[in-house]
Amino acid sequence: MYPFDYRRATTVAEAVSQLRADDSAKLLAGGQSLLAAMKQRLAMHSALIDIGRLPELKGIRREGDRLVVGAGEKHADVAASALVAETIPALATLAGLIGDPLVRHMGSLGGALANNDPSADYPSATLALDAQIITSERSITADDFFRGMFETALGASEIITAVSFAIPQRAAYIKFPNPASRYAMAGAFVARHATGVRVAITGAGSCVFRARDFEAALARDFRPEAIAGIALDDSHMIADMHGSAAYRAHLAGVVARRAVAACMG
Repeated sequence: MYPFDYRRATTVAEAVSQLRADDSAKLLAGGQSLLAAMKQRLAMHSALIDIGRLPELKGIRREGDRLVVGAGEKHADVAASALVAETIPALATLAGLIGDPLVRHMGSLGGALANNDPSADYPSATLALDAQIITSERSITADDFFRGMFETALGASEIITAVSFAIPQRAAYIKFPNPASRYAMAGAFVARHATGVRVAITGAGSCVFRARDFEAALARDFRPEAIAGIALDDSHMIADMHGSAAYRAHLAGVVARRAVAACMG
């Protein structure tokens, strides 16, 4: 690991100011992805600005037909929240499936979204639940937030402060995890809203994406059988030692059908 300065911000505004003053600085929330990359010398930053304890980034509340979760909330806290279980139980389920106990008690919602690992779980929830990613500067729709592998719409000094999820009529998240890392080799978050159906796939492609053909079919007939004959394009799927692109495309269809069945059952 390269040498770096450590600073603990006391407010979001202070963290933004420090980012603007040093374009090589990096935010530290839970550090579950960042510190591992730095230890392997895959990333080098002049300073880490710790925002993991900011009260501004905490809290889970309902606002009308939306659930607002602070960006600093740990995965374990989302999984254990009675309000999340009451409003969007699929989101609590997803949070409880992330990594292992250490990752769940250290990793944060905002950190996971800002990192945008192609195999991460939370990006699928934000897409399927028509989320608004609230930052220190603006509000970004989930459809506009994810740009590509490890790439988002965040500006250099922009900090995620909360995420506002639409509360669906029904929702479910199913993933096929890598047995070693527990990252999704393919995961599907299916949500039925009054305005239609949204299906988000993670783990299979280079970036989380909506399965539009699945959505259209399920809008007409919300059953697993409705998407059984629809094949996903594997041209943008991940191919590595764990599975080919064709395998991941097939697996994404399998978990999507299981998610629909879970919504019904």
